[in-house]
Amino acid sequence: MFRIQTLNKISPSGLDCFDKKNYTYGDQLDAPDAIMVRSAAMHDMELAKSVKAIARAGAGVNNIPVDACTEQGVVVFNTPGANANAVKELVIAGLLLSSRKIAQSMEWVKTIKGNGAEVGKMVEKGKSAFTGPELMGKKLGVVGLGAIGVLVANAAHNLGMDVYGYDPYLSVDAAWHLSRSIKHANTLKEIFENCDYISLHVPLTAETKYLVNRESIATMRDGVRILNFARGDLVNSEDILAALSVGKVASYVTDFPSDELIGAEGVVAIPHLGASTPESEDNCARMAARELIDYLENGNITNSVNLPNVSAPRETPCRICIIHKNIPNMIAQISALLSGMGKNIANLTNKSRKDYAYTLIDVEDADEDETFSALKNIDGIIRVRVIK
Repeated sequence: MFRIQTLNKISPSGLDCFDKKNYTYGDQLDAPDAIMVRSAAMHDMELAKSVKAIARAGAGVNNIPVDACTEQGVVVFNTPGANANAVKELVIAGLLLSSRKIAQSMEWVKTIKGNGAEVGKMVEKGKSAFTGPELMGKKLGVVGLGAIGVLVANAAHNLGMDVYGYDPYLSVDAAWHLSRSIKHANTLKEIFENCDYISLHVPLTAETKYLVNRESIATMRDGVRILNFARGDLVNSEDILAALSVGKVASYVTDFPSDELIGAEGVVAIPHLGASTPESEDNCARMAARELIDYLENGNITNSVNLPNVSAPRETPCRICIIHKNIPNMIAQISALLSGMGKNIANLTNKSRKDYAYTLIDVEDADEDETFSALKNIDGIIRVRVIK
């Protein structure tokens, strides 16, 4: 019986994926085999030694101590693409909000309540303060062409925008889904200098923090409109407010409000609604559950953020799963040791990711305690599991 601890309310659509004959789940479980989480902060949480995997029902994993998990041999999964359509739709709304001053006009309308028959005249007189440009024919730069960025680029093109896409790490799968009409930008400079609108869709890393700052804003078109539905710290708040105050930036739409941004002129602050749809929550929960099931039952890794993705069909009743350091002679040592134990290897799959690697070995039979006792003496072995 596998035990799944839930740190947040998880959609029943995801929990229903677990066969109740083999799984139990809840928020107060001791010695869980895996954890499902949405936004709960885990950095100060002490993981039980029983935990083999963590699945984040969403894309970002900032709330999970990924490095510490890797050192302990805990696989961290996310659910890329499961909430992509929900975010795409909000970005399209953000494009309109940035152009037409819709949010500001709705707030203004509230101020004229109580004027009776004069309201119509006041509307006609006051509406000129909220004019703004159409999207059709304008240039949009999409920075990051992952699951969300591709959908945004294609949707904006269908709205009549001239779309530029920038992503030095564009995957083959993303490229297949990208419209041929999207212009390939070779540098961020090309996006900044040419586009009327810029939408950010990259992860937050040391390299991307404050991607939009005083220096980069200076290279942009006057009156540029910037949208951030990825991570708050991709944009330097102090610098964007300064640019808004002088008209260099016409509008900043963000899904990540902060105290200094709320109420600022030119800022449209949305309370992190990107993935807040029932469809998105269901999709993320189902994907997270299936990732955990495949890993716990078969040792397969799909959509891990800290270990290589390794998936292979089972060829024997028994599978040995080994998380280890990516160092020379590791596979030779493991194979030699198993051979010495009289184990015939029917299939071996190995992949690495930076300093770590993962190996799946199919054998006819193996005892977990015996196998672990033998393999743990090899320098660099982090975790050993035997699945039958």
